[in-house]
Amino acid sequence: MAKAKKAKKAKKAKKAASTLKRRKLKAVKPAPRKKKKATRKTARRVSAKPAPKPLAPQSPAPAAPPPGDRVGVVTHYFGDLSVAVVKLDPATILRVGDNIHIKGHTSDFSQRVESLQIGHASVNEVGPDDDFGLKVVDHAREHDVVYRVK
Repeated sequence: MAKAKKAKKAKKAKKAASTLKRRKLKAVKPAPRKKKKATRKTARRVSAKPAPKPLAPQSPAPAAPPPGDRVGVVTHYFGDLSVAVVKLDPATILRVGDNIHIKGHTSDFSQRVESLQIGHASVNEVGPDDDFGLKVVDHAREHDVVYRVK
């Protein structure tokens, strides 16, 4: 019985404490900072810095020759299929079995042409100004240039 009375008293005390209203404290804003005035010492420090050294002129690296004859440009890449859509340049022909090199801003790899498709139909060779799908071994990006390697 003594435990039951103590439990009831504790419950009443808890309820009374929760019903008391609590005073809200006002938010204290930090005091605004004062700006420092420029003195002679700080002005001297600023002007006492040494002048920057002029950069030595760098000669640009010589451009590497292209890896072969230009064949076309990648116009789209399907990452889930690893297929690049290539727009063939005029007066060029590409066949299955040719070695190609794809070079771009971030991509640079070579491979052998394993499959060519035009309109979901497999072909052995593509002619000038054709858009075709090409299975690639690495990630190709739009505007990458395709070269035929000998």
